[in-house]
Amino acid sequence: MPGETLLNQRYELVAQQGSGGMSVIYKALDRMLGRMVAIKILRPNLTKDPAFLDKFQQEARSVAMMSHPNIVTVHDVGSDGATHYIVMEMIEGNDLKKLIKARGGLPLDKALEYGIQICAGLGFAHRSQLVHADVKPQNILINREGVLKVTDFGIAQAYTDTMTQTRSDVVWGSPHYFAPEQARGESPTPAADVYSIGIVLFEMFTGRLPYVGSSQRELALAHIQGDIPRIKDFNEELPDDLNNVIVKVMSKRPNDRYKHADQLGHILQEIRERSRGTAQRTASGRMAPPTALGGQRVRRSPPSNPPQAPAYSAPAARAPIPIAPRRSAPPVSQSSPVGAAKSDLPLNPSPPLSAPSPLLNPDGTINVEATGGYTGPFVPKRQAKSEGADIVTIILVILAFLAVAGLVPLYLLGVFPLL
Repeated sequence: MPGETLLNQRYELVAQQGSGGMSVIYKALDRMLGRMVAIKILRPNLTKDPAFLDKFQQEARSVAMMSHPNIVTVHDVGSDGATHYIVMEMIEGNDLKKLIKARGGLPLDKALEYGIQICAGLGFAHRSQLVHADVKPQNILINREGVLKVTDFGIAQAYTDTMTQTRSDVVWGSPHYFAPEQARGESPTPAADVYSIGIVLFEMFTGRLPYVGSSQRELALAHIQGDIPRIKDFNEELPDDLNNVIVKVMSKRPNDRYKHADQLGHILQEIRERSRGTAQRTASGRMAPPTALGGQRVRRSPPSNPPQAPAYSAPAARAPIPIAPRRSAPPVSQSSPVGAAKSDLPLNPSPPLSAPSPLLNPDGTINVEATGGYTGPFVPKRQAKSEGADIVTIILVILAFLAVAGLVPLYLLGVFPLL
């Protein structure tokens, strides 16, 4: 495109944004609508074949009919002389490849979030009977809000369908992400896109590519014959189920993978939910133990460590209170209704209602911790006997008083003058 800065008297080219084996990308101003757009101009060696141009325009129109938040919107497709271009929404941000190069492996939750978004966009395309055929992090854009958008639909598919014999003269970089069947020259399917997503996931989690080579032939043989690497070999903290999923989507045979991106997206969503649930349970395990409620400590679950001595027990150096009777008892708490009185009766973890107890709560119920959970009210036997004796004594005093009071009138009447 020698010296041209305006396409069809509408799109003013502002600056070059990037380039690839098939196209050059420019930032441009749409003078008609007054907005910034991205224009991808095909390289001249691709535009010499009328069959390719026809297929490219068909694919571009199909992509333009799709509307999804994880797919770059196509606004227009056209030509100006020998220059053929496609107009897309302008994404202010970066591509996923640059992010991985800058940060290396991404955190688990962030990489899963990105993978789910990639699958959402490609899954929508698969339901629309479209195959991307060139899924790679360079074709995945991230806007300033953190939303991923898949771009470059149509170009690779049109090229694959019409110019497979000369592919090696044009494409470089993508063979790192090609499915084995693509490396053998077969037409891509949604399962091929799933394979490429697996390579992208591997790179996001580990910060490196699973296969490397000095030529396209070496890369093709690695995808076709090479052992499938494990992400846990590079990061042992990654979940086993995630490792197994990536091994599955990188299977050599298309039938051994998920059939389309939607299925993989659902699996990644489940893994993310499980990982977040594990993180929440781990965080909750660090919470402080329950506080006292109503004067009694509420124990919601058995403690993982041996329980400490309860408040009423002797110092830690002493042995715990045995079940068998003993003559000395632990100190009585200040809240006990019997005050500072001592008891020589033992504590039974599961006493009957009439069994003795060392401590009572102010409301007459037994101390929960003292009995290991028993809450029934009861009165110690020695206290019951003491109260019964006091009642008998009072009754006898009252009867004696009444007897004496009955003799006073008789004395006054002279019946008992000697008294």
